[in-house]
This record gives sequence, C-alpha cells and structure tokens, in this order.
Amino acid sequence: MSHSERRLVILGVAASDSHAVANHLIAHALRGLGFEVENLGTCTPVEEFAEACERHPEAEAVIIGSLNGHVHEDLRDLPAAREAGRITCPVIVGGNLSVGSRKDPKDLERLHALGVDRILRDPGQLLSALDELRAVRAAERQRLLVAS
Repeated sequence: MSHSERRLVILGVAASDSHAVANHLIAHALRGLGFEVENLGTCTPVEEFAEACERHPEAEAVIIGSLNGHVHEDLRDLPAAREAGRITCPVIVGGNLSVGSRKDPKDLERLHALGVDRILRDPGQLLSALDELRAVRAAERQRLLVAS
C-alpha cells in the first residue's frame, strides 16, 4: 500500500468509559482489513483525540466507542476542538450512547450537534461508514480543485 493509499484511523473509548474488549476487537478487525490504527485505549478525553489528530493529519476518521451511556458528557469539548481545527477528520461514535433502556432520538441529535459525523449502532457498519466518508472527502477535494 502506498502512502497515499494508507488508511489510518484514530480509535479510542470515551473519557469516562473503561470498557476495553470492544475497543481491542475493533482495532484487531480494522488492522486485519489493512488499516493502520492509532489506538488510544480506554478513558480517552477529547484532548487526547485532538493531539492524535495533530500527530496524524492524514487520519481519515476518529472512532469513539462508549458503552456506559455517558458519551454526551464525555464529548462536551468536541465542538471547541473541531472549531479550533484540531479535529478536522470525520468523527464516528458507536456503542451504547445513553443511559437506560429507552432510547431517545434527541440523543442522536445532540451528538450531531456536538460535531459527530456518524453514529453507528453496530460495529459491522464501521467499514462501510469509513468507505463512504472517504468517498465524500475525496469528492469534496476534487470539487475544491475544480473550483480553484
């Protein structure tokens, strides 16, 4: 794989969450598909995701898992990190995204308002989401080149 074809993602678990198993399984699966994975592990604050993005500006996505249901609070600093240009790639969130068994559609709206690009209910959706986001970004770059 050439440098331009290299696919790098930044993976981690939300700040208040110490669930490691799904994180390791997702990292292993992505590596098996040829991705380079910068795995920040569990209990990762937005600041650490931003630092990883600064180290890896070529990253195609930040993938944040959360199983404890506190992801909204954990991502409260995401809008500032995005606005400051510290996280410029798409942000994908998946897992159990709210406390309790009753899920409120407003929870998903709140995540989008924080700057999350994709919300996945199933890890099996991850590869297609990454491919789709990559295609969208390539089309945007092409459109900008044509416009200039």
